[in-house]
Amino acid sequence: MTATSITAENFIGEIAFADENETREFARKLAPFLYEGDVLALDGDLGAGKTAFSRALINAFPAMEGMEQIEEVPSPTFTLVQIYDRADKQIWHFDLYRLEDAEEAYELGIEEAFSEGISLIEWPDRLGFLMPRGHLQVKLSYGQGETARVLKFFGGPKWRERFAPLFS
Repeated sequence: MTATSITAENFIGEIAFADENETREFARKLAPFLYEGDVLALDGDLGAGKTAFSRALINAFPAMEGMEQIEEVPSPTFTLVQIYDRADKQIWHFDLYRLEDAEEAYELGIEEAFSEGISLIEWPDRLGFLMPRGHLQVKLSYGQGETARVLKFFGGPKWRERFAPLFS
C-alpha cells in the first residue's frame, strides 16, 4: 500500500480558516461527504490544528438517538485511539505520534477501523506500509495570524469528484 502523493495532480482544494469557529463550520459542510471506509490522513506540525480539526469533524456528525453530543473530544495522544459512535457512523480518531512500529497499529484495531468506520489519523507517516491506498491526505499548516490555519486536500479522482461541491 502506498501513501497519497502530494502533487499538483492530486490536489483537490485549499481552505483557510481565521479561527476554530470557521474550522467547525467547514467540518459541518464536510461531514456529509464522508462514508464508512474513508481514511483521512491528517498531516501537519505540532499545533497545526490536527486535533482541533478532528474534534470539529467528530462533532459535526449527529449524536446517537437519546445521547448528547460530546463537545470535549480529547486528543488520543496517550490512548492512541478513541472511538466515537454517531447516529449512523463510527469514527475512529488515531494519534500515532507515540507509535514506535507500524505493526503496533494492528493492536489498536486499525483493520476494523478501515473497514467499518471513518478513520481520522494524526501522524499518518507512522503507519508506513499500512496506510491504505486511496486515502485522503489533509495537510494542515499555520495561516496568517495566531489562530489562522490552512488545510490542503490531496487525493485521487474519487475524492476530487466527491468533494467538488466543497471547493467550487
